[in-house]
Amino acid sequence: MNEQWVSFANEIKKMYGKYFVPLHEPTFNDTEIEYVTDCVKSGWVSSVGKYVDRFERELAEFTGVKRAVAVVNGTAALQIAMKIAGVKPNDEVFMPALTFIATANAASYLQAIPHFVDVSEETLGLDPMKLEEYIKEIGVMKNGNLVNKKTDRIIRAVVPMHTFGHPVDLDPLVELCLRYNLALVEDAAESLGSYYKGKHTGGFGVAAALSFNGNKIMTTGGGGAILTNDERLADYAKHITTTAKVPHQWEYVHDEIGYNYRMPNLNAALGCAQLTKIEGFLASKRALAIRYEKLVEQIDGTRLFMEPTFATSNYWLQTVILDSEVHRRDDVLALLNDAGAMARPIWTPLNELSEYKICPKDELTVTEKLKETIINIPSNPLKGHAFYDKT
Repeated sequence: MNEQWVSFANEIKKMYGKYFVPLHEPTFNDTEIEYVTDCVKSGWVSSVGKYVDRFERELAEFTGVKRAVAVVNGTAALQIAMKIAGVKPNDEVFMPALTFIATANAASYLQAIPHFVDVSEETLGLDPMKLEEYIKEIGVMKNGNLVNKKTDRIIRAVVPMHTFGHPVDLDPLVELCLRYNLALVEDAAESLGSYYKGKHTGGFGVAAALSFNGNKIMTTGGGGAILTNDERLADYAKHITTTAKVPHQWEYVHDEIGYNYRMPNLNAALGCAQLTKIEGFLASKRALAIRYEKLVEQIDGTRLFMEPTFATSNYWLQTVILDSEVHRRDDVLALLNDAGAMARPIWTPLNELSEYKICPKDELTVTEKLKETIINIPSNPLKGHAFYDKT
């Protein structure tokens, strides 16, 4: 069995032509140099400039929402998305336990309480059916709000995360939110270019958050964006992320406590350049998944996680599911990394982290299973692929 994993790592190194293949690398060429150079020459490199406005406009067009508000990173985007959706101090927020810590941190910054629920093996994301059963167990409607009977706190929102770019099953989740007066806020940090039943993720709820970290489908170096179809909420998000400053020719008047979450024009210039290539990135990621699927099939007790039938995934992070009776996760990780192909496990479930152990939670059966059976493997676009070369 060890030989199969070493052979797999060697195939990955051959594909990329490298002695050691990292999990992610950004893809840049002359377009990025051109746009960033133009931004530098303009002198407008900070929070004001033509590229910020252009990036927001083109991002909204690509994702099919009415508005996009560019900010400093994905965590800030999610915090503000929850805030404009009505999350207040002492509210509880449903979210998967199997997600990056930023999902819970964003709620905590608003002094809200993460409430952890289980995920689905079909999507790796929040399971709407299990959530419905759990709500019936612990929830009661009071004055139009869903209240946790055990804590007497209002449960204000649901925050599904599209794990590794694979969309959760959104239709039943939308219906559930309508029935229980819950705000749907999508953590779409990993799902730029992913579609649920033909509609881009991030447009199904009150608001959503994207990330443009260096390891994402496309990058602005550091950055994120809030998506919404509500013009009023978009204006408010823009206002409070730019220090809540009231427009004036010279006066500094701020009408509430705001946030300095502005995306610099320099980062937005990089983002505009990357957006011109997004279709090529997505096509190359999909081609890589198809190639990996054939390679993984050759290893006993494994499978590559493929998009759900109702979704079109961006395949941001290629994911191998192990049969725990055949493979020990940490043994596989050691073999791949030692052989020159970077691999990592999924995140530690948030309910296991010291800062979040006290948070309310449902039974997390699938979460517990997946944390021991998921590994991620190198997911960079492949050089030499037709779509990659067009970038």
